[in-house]
Amino acid sequence: MRDGRYVVVIVDDHALFSQGLALLLESRAGDAFVVAGSTTAGEEAVALVGREAADIAIVDLALPPLGGVATIRRLTAAYPATRVLALSGTEDMGLAAAALRAGATGFLGKSADPEVLVAPLLTIAAGVRVLPADLLDALLAAGDRAGDGLLDRLDRRDLQLWELLARGLETAEIAKPMLVSERTAKRMIAALLHKLGAANRIEAAALAGRYGLLDDNDRIRR
Repeated sequence: MRDGRYVVVIVDDHALFSQGLALLLESRAGDAFVVAGSTTAGEEAVALVGREAADIAIVDLALPPLGGVATIRRLTAAYPATRVLALSGTEDMGLAAAALRAGATGFLGKSADPEVLVAPLLTIAAGVRVLPADLLDALLAAGDRAGDGLLDRLDRRDLQLWELLARGLETAEIAKPMLVSERTAKRMIAALLHKLGAANRIEAAALAGRYGLLDDNDRIRR
């Protein structure tokens, strides 16, 4: 904190959006937040957070070329105490889940009224996750549909793919360790979702958490 206020940095490739958000926070909640800086490049985010000792980083998930999810993963690895609020201009709940798996403390759509950002940021600063209702509903639905014996019906490659998916990796990132093309990885992901009975990546990630997949690497190496 700086002078009793939470230090915020903004990582968004649209400079005007960053400037508008900074002005909003300073005008509406200047007693609680100080916007210490911003960058339009995900590659510079880690250095920015470190330089400003940021308490909160607001990260756009559409950052080129690194991508918001990869940026969040680097940020949380380097500065685990920094809270991250992921923002997205799309309604892709799979992307939202990937951001949470990468270490984001919360997720909001950019279509939300900017005025509502103050309360979520205070919540995140307190260490409480912020999720939209539809994302939470999808996670709960995935858990409710989990069936017995699912792990026994999957082979080693399925489990490896499931783990990578649950960790929030994007398709291109999944293709490399699986030693396949990005197009083949897309087909494999679609097939895995069918086997899991999951409608999307979010539900697959929720099932992975329920089955303890990320905590049980012996299953993947069997």
